[in-house]
Amino acid sequence: MTAATTPAAAAGHGTASRRVTVARGYRFEVVKLVSLWRVRLLVLACWIAPALFVAGVSEQSTLPTDTLFGRWMHATGWAGPLVTLGFAGTWALPLLTSVVAGDVFAAEDRLGTWRHLLVVVRSPRRIFAAKALAGLTVVLLLVAGLAVSSTVGGLLAVGDQPLVGLDGRLLAPGDAAVRVLLAWVCVLAPTLALAGIGFLGSVALGRSPMGLLLPALVALAMQLAEMLPLPVAVRLALPGDAFVDWKGLFTSPARLTPLLTGIAVSLVWAVTATALAHVLFLRRDFTNPTDDGSPRRAVTAGVLPLAALLAATVTVVAATTTAGGSGIEQTEVEHSLATEFAHLYRMQTRQLHRPAVTEAQLRTAAACAKAGVRDGAQGPGNDWRCVISWHLPGVAATGAATYQLDITSDGRFVADGDGPKEVNGYFLVRTPTGDAPNPLWQFDGDVDLLSTSAKG
Repeated sequence: MTAATTPAAAAGHGTASRRVTVARGYRFEVVKLVSLWRVRLLVLACWIAPALFVAGVSEQSTLPTDTLFGRWMHATGWAGPLVTLGFAGTWALPLLTSVVAGDVFAAEDRLGTWRHLLVVVRSPRRIFAAKALAGLTVVLLLVAGLAVSSTVGGLLAVGDQPLVGLDGRLLAPGDAAVRVLLAWVCVLAPTLALAGIGFLGSVALGRSPMGLLLPALVALAMQLAEMLPLPVAVRLALPGDAFVDWKGLFTSPARLTPLLTGIAVSLVWAVTATALAHVLFLRRDFTNPTDDGSPRRAVTAGVLPLAALLAATVTVVAATTTAGGSGIEQTEVEHSLATEFAHLYRMQTRQLHRPAVTEAQLRTAAACAKAGVRDGAQGPGNDWRCVISWHLPGVAATGAATYQLDITSDGRFVADGDGPKEVNGYFLVRTPTGDAPNPLWQFDGDVDLLSTSAKG
């Protein structure tokens, strides 16, 4: 060995002896991701914009009542992060996941840097692991920003007040805080499922923009499916169902079966999609600069396996939950409405400083009909009409109030009071301390989709 070649040989030996571990590759990929201007902008927006939004809306006279818990943003700071969560599950998280996970592999195709990366790392497996972990880290950072920012904004603008649950019960601030935190934790599972789909699209489609849009398109397809009157088993088998089933945490007792089923399905999708992306990545010919993914490969190695997974999850869920039909049946609608009305009636009683009364003393009952069907009504729709009756101690006459219900396919309903005026016919009640929002005028509720099917 000559003196001229000694330094180069020594340098080559030093490079060969320094193995690039997954940890080193992960740190490099994280730095590379957060150095992108669009990722920095997203991180900044997720950690600042929700606080400004929640604080600003909480000070307005008009609230987003079409969003779950939106009508309570004047009353408690814990409503703000739940309104943000509803928006995030529908729009923000799919788009954020697309920008990060849907581009983490495709970016190398656009820049033509795969061969340089392989020369340094010399292991496609370690490259995949580092990129996937870095992408998940940034996604989790964005989710954490949405949760923390919206919570801080709500608490600073409104305060740490009790929260009204979806069954009308008043949740103490500490209990509300725990449930809000759990709700945000639960949506991590469907977010990971979308991230896995993003990895798969990024690997299978390469520099094609369809790989970047795949998580958002899948989320949009699931949202459209959620709007349809699907059987409960099909609904629970969708990987995005946990984006809406967190509402089960805000009833007493909590309705955990749909939520846990949705989380399990989402995690299975996350693992499967990521594993498919890993297999495709290892089979790729990096010596060919034109081999950056193809639609045929995406269909055979991505779409078909995930379609088979959907069919399998539908079969398993249908066999294990004894769920049938839409789950929205007359008896359960009447039970949910009567229970919530009784709790909210007690809240109104406290507002007006009337003598206290218990749910047992009220003996609240509801009689509902849908589109004129008075016996055996079922299914979602805005044509539910219910009459609630109750009794007060020492009063011979039976109280009655009418409600129009709009029930969505996921079991959420909005009850709109239709008289009498002194009970639910106006959005304000006149209290000894001034006008206050009438809790019985309009309120959100939730129908347990599994209860009636389980009984049958």
